[in-house]
Amino acid sequence: MSDELPKSGLILSYYGDDFTGSTDALEVLGNNGLSPVLFLRPPSPEQMVGYPDCRAVGVAGVSRSQSPAWMSLELPPVFESLKRLGSQVYHYKVCSTFDSSPETGSIGRALEIGQQVFGVPFVPIVVGVPVLRRYTLFGNLFADYQGNIYRIDRHPAMMSHAVTPMTESDLRVHLSRQTSKKIGLFDIIALQQLHPDEKFQELLAENPDAILFDTLDQASLIQVGGILWTRRPASGSFIVGSSGVEYALVAYWQASGLLPGLPQFAPVLEVDRLVVVSGSCSPNTERQILWALGHGFVGIPVDADALVAGDEATGRGLLDKALLELAKGKSVVLYTALGKKDSTLARAARARESSFGMRLSGQIGVLLREIIQRSGIRRVLIAGGDTASYVGRQLGLEALTMASPMLPGAPLCHAHADSPSVDGLELVFKGGQMGTDDCFARVKTGQIN
Repeated sequence: MSDELPKSGLILSYYGDDFTGSTDALEVLGNNGLSPVLFLRPPSPEQMVGYPDCRAVGVAGVSRSQSPAWMSLELPPVFESLKRLGSQVYHYKVCSTFDSSPETGSIGRALEIGQQVFGVPFVPIVVGVPVLRRYTLFGNLFADYQGNIYRIDRHPAMMSHAVTPMTESDLRVHLSRQTSKKIGLFDIIALQQLHPDEKFQELLAENPDAILFDTLDQASLIQVGGILWTRRPASGSFIVGSSGVEYALVAYWQASGLLPGLPQFAPVLEVDRLVVVSGSCSPNTERQILWALGHGFVGIPVDADALVAGDEATGRGLLDKALLELAKGKSVVLYTALGKKDSTLARAARARESSFGMRLSGQIGVLLREIIQRSGIRRVLIAGGDTASYVGRQLGLEALTMASPMLPGAPLCHAHADSPSVDGLELVFKGGQMGTDDCFARVKTGQIN
């Protein structure tokens, strides 16, 4: 394949398995001048006309919280729609913690579907994201927690994730529980060889269905990106992985002088009020909520069981409380879990009913939509990957574009929607593990981290 970037048309298309991961990829592409647009559904050619500078398209999905049966029904038409738009690279975007299971968010099943739809001989898998302190070494995944690096199955948050706890760090073993596909490994030693392409050819001779790439640092990203780009099929490659895919490609394009000039983003101004909604059970988000409550934000706990049950008094009470505090000029945090006890209850609720989280997030989205319409706020932060996916849909979004970098992996986005109260709204979608303790205040003041 040609080493050059095409002069026009889409270079990369992706489907994100949740909303926060989708904006993570949006950030990498936007920071490097590719003018990405993130849609909630595969865009039509008519919609694409409205974004003439777009070189990358994303679709923010919900497959991270879905079953393999759901994927078998829903993913093929999405992948076919992206295929019709045309691209050089097609990416199934997952979280850099790779949390998934045979029953929920099966990355293995998504890989099988993508390989069939796109007709590729093998599927590259790239998970490590060094800038986010996620690393893959000899096939094992490591991630940061409070400044320390843990193997993912010993990571204090991910080993006890509410829905998909990580019990295995070797990603080949982890995936073997979700698919029978043969998975090879291109490890860090092979990447550090003088001629890594020769080692890659040797690995291809073993006829793997998929190849997992180690990623440790910028040098390994460049090597991986070079293989992804120069070894792609003529009809386009299909890749599974985190935003490490975008980081690797961009690293190679930068090193090769192929990228356009970097964009200039408008300054991010402080807003008088910020609304935060959180459905995350992460200890990291817990610290962020506690920090915010100690620094002027007003906390509004959400009775998840009552809200999911459709109790009108609960929903009305939350709305009235939020509007009252916002009218006083306060910023508010609506949260469904805070601390170990709440997180345990949340896990128990999800265990009782697989749709509980989806219904809860949908109800939070309805509540947030009312708050936005009646308060006139113009900036919102949504915490929690599964939460963000369903909340975003309730807001009636058509698409998101990147307004500015904000938190690492969680940019400030502009909303595009038919509703005047939502169109132009500034949104940050933050995964549970993302952000410093004071990140809510940073988003309010416009302080880029």
